Amino acid sequence: MAKQIWLNLPVKEVAKSKAFFSKIGFSFNEKHDTSSSTCMIVGEGKFAVMLFEESLFASFSQNKLTDTKSSSEVLISIDAESKEEVDEFTEKVKEAGGTVFSKPAESQGWMYGSAFADLDGHRWNILYMDFSKMPK
Repeated sequence: MAKQIWLNLPVKEVAKSKAFFSKIGFSFNEKHDTSSSTCMIVGEGKFAVMLFEESLFASFSQNKLTDTKSSSEVLISIDAESKEEVDEFTEKVKEAGGTVFSKPAESQGWMYGSAFADLDGHRWNILYMDFSKMPK
């Protein structure tokens, strides 16, 4: 069975995307870097997100790319350890040039989060979940 999952995302410019994600706190496995791709590492489980220049991505997906200005194909969620971490992360996103489309706020009485678009319009959210307040 599969031992690992890799999420692949098309980007306009790998170097700009790498700079953006570095500024908001992600790291990279540079042994996988090429001139048209990079391997971003997310979380303690070292989830890999491959960023591929759009033409390379399209060549192996064999499909038209989604126009992220008018539609979404995926919402990538990441967890936070506190409300403060959500707030700090959201500020980093703004400072790095991302677009916050949902400001930090409470949701359903047990979640706190915000949502943003990266430089290429891919949508992400960051959530703090207080499971002790989760309805049973």
